[in-house]
Parts: sequence; structure tokens; C-alpha cells
Amino acid sequence: MRIVIADDAVLLREGLVRLLTESGHQVVAAVGDGDALVEAVVEHRPDVSIVDVRMPPTHTDEGLRAAVRARQLVPRTPILVLSQYVEVSYADDLLATTGGAGGGIGYLLKDRVAAIDEFLDALRRVAAGGTVLDPEVVGQLFARRRRDDPLRELTPREREVLALMAEGRSNTAIARALVVSDGAVEKHVRNIFTKLTLPPDTEQHRRVLAVLTYLRN
Repeated sequence: MRIVIADDAVLLREGLVRLLTESGHQVVAAVGDGDALVEAVVEHRPDVSIVDVRMPPTHTDEGLRAAVRARQLVPRTPILVLSQYVEVSYADDLLATTGGAGGGIGYLLKDRVAAIDEFLDALRRVAAGGTVLDPEVVGQLFARRRRDDPLRELTPREREVLALMAEGRSNTAIARALVVSDGAVEKHVRNIFTKLTLPPDTEQHRRVLAVLTYLRN
């Protein structure tokens, strides 16, 4: 594979160059900042790029933003991001770049590089268009989404009512489907609006917002 490496830590960068070269791959560029990464991807069109999340000048998310820029300029270019820690917002942003463009995406903790065979296998899978996520990243993504899920406060019955609302049914139709009174459905609907923190507005507008929330989750 033809590979671009972007990491401002010289020892790690050179270590990756040596590891990949000894494994039969060609490192076409090894750079230390985001702008250089974008330039290298545009120039070399590598099979895959290995990118550190935190790079100069602020050492926050420059690597990730550069990776997103590179994918905009070279659609479907495979990117494997390495991070010292699980940074869930960065992982979410990275996965969002897949969209409809396809192209391999990976997010691994740097510790995984020590397991050489696993790291090289992950690199091959990303280059082939696959998605590779560190198990710790997956766990924290799920945990965050559970915390952020606006539907988590709804009871099973309220979820049923909301699902039927999403089908376009009126309160009366929902009552018939669930074999409950119209009043019971109205109470469930009010609870749904309250738990989803939908602002007081026309009843129809709040129904639309509730349904949109349901569909997004």
C-alpha cells in the first residue's frame, strides 16, 4: 500500500515509517501538521492515510479537521485516525464524514499500534473501504448516545404512542389501535411533549417535532 503518515510526534512517526516499510508498504509522505497532510493526500492520492487527532498549532482537533478537508478534496480517500485517548466527539465527527461518499474510516487508540498484526490488519481493512473502530471507542459512543437519547425518558407505552404518531395516526386512531380511551392517549401525548421538552405551541406543530425526534433516534 501507498501510505501517508501525519503525526507531530517524531518518534512515533518514524516508528510507523519503519514498521510499514519493513512490512512491505511504501510511505509516500510523513508529515507533522494538518496542512501538510492535506497537501500530501492531494498530491499522492495514497491508499490510506494514518492521522493523529492532535497536531500543531493548538493540539486539539487539527488532525481530524485536516482529515475531513482531505476527504472533501479527495473523496473516498481512506483515513485511519490514531488518538491517545477516546475522544468521542471526534469519533462522531469522523464517522459523519462517511456520509454517502464511502471510503474507509478508522479510529484507533495509539496503544493498538503495539499489537502490530492487529494494527496492520486494521490498516488493510480501512484501505479496502471498511470501517474500523477501537472497542473502547465503540463502548463510549454507545454510552454517549444512550445518555443523549431524548427518548430514553419515555415509557414503553409512550414509545408505542409516539410510533403510531409517526405513522400519521390521530389520537382517536391511536386509541383504537391500543384499545385504550381517547383520554388515555391524550395524557400519553402530553407526557411525550413534556419529556421531549417541546415548547408550548400549536398541538399539530408539537406532534411534528415529536415525530421528527422519534425518526432521528
